Amino acid sequence: MRQPFQNLVVDHMTFLVEPRFYKVSYALFRVVFGVSAKDIIYEKRRTWPGDSEEKSMTFAARIGEASSRDGLNQAIIAVVQPTEPSRQSSHVRDILKNRGGSAHWQHIALRTPDLLSFHRHALERGVNFITPIMKDAEEDLIQVFSGEWKLPGAAPSGIFFEFVQRDPSPALLQKLADSNREAWFRDKTFLGLYQEKENEYQSGRIKPFIDDKLFEIIGGMLEKIDIGRISEKTLQDVEAAMLDYARPKRAKAKNPA
Repeated sequence: MRQPFQNLVVDHMTFLVEPRFYKVSYALFRVVFGVSAKDIIYEKRRTWPGDSEEKSMTFAARIGEASSRDGLNQAIIAVVQPTEPSRQSSHVRDILKNRGGSAHWQHIALRTPDLLSFHRHALERGVNFITPIMKDAEEDLIQVFSGEWKLPGAAPSGIFFEFVQRDPSPALLQKLADSNREAWFRDKTFLGLYQEKENEYQSGRIKPFIDDKLFEIIGGMLEKIDIGRISEKTLQDVEAAMLDYARPKRAKAKNPA
C-alpha cells in the first residue's frame, strides 16, 4: 500500500537550455504562456572568477495555478543556462552537449507531505542522494536531491529527482537543525546543488540513483519475467533484496570507523 509520504505530486521541473535559448525562453514564457512579472518566482545570478559582470544562471516561471485547499496546485518550470566562461568546465554545458540538443529536461521535483519519512524509506532501499536534506533560505521548504537515473557503466544521463516538502513545521525545522547543522546553514541551495553536480562531473564519479550492484541484483531477478507478469510476490522479493543490500551500507554510514 502507498504510504502517506509516498503521495508524490510534481512541485516543479528544471529545464536546461543553451545560452542563445535562455532569453528567448524567457520571452516565450512571458508571451506564449502568459507568465506575468510576478510569476517569475526567482532569478539567480553569479559573477564567475575573471568576469567583470554577473550573469543570470536561472529563472523560475510559474506557468499556471489552480485553486486547491492547500494552495500548492501550481506548475513551475526553472530554466537554467551554462554561464561559466568557455575556459571553465560546466556540467550543464556537458549535459547539453552529450545529449545532443539545445534544450533538455534535467530534474523533476516531487512534493511529499513527509520528506523525512520518504527519505528514510528510500535510503533503507538503497537509493542514493547527493545532498543531505537542506532548508531553502528563500522559500519555505526543505529538499533533497537524488543520484542520477542511469545504467551501470553508462555515460551520465543528467537526469535526477528532487524531493521537497513545503511549509515544514517549526518542530520539524528544529529537528533538522539539531541533526544536520552543516547543511542547514547553506543559504543558497540552488548554488549548493549546482556546485555538487559540478564537482561530480569534474571528478567523473557520478552517483547513480541506485548502486550498479543493486541495479544488477534487481535486473537479474526480473530478467526472465515479462513486465505484465511481474507479480506482487516478485516485487516483495525485490524489495527484500533492496533492504538486504542497503542494510550493511546504512550501518557503515552511521558508524564509518
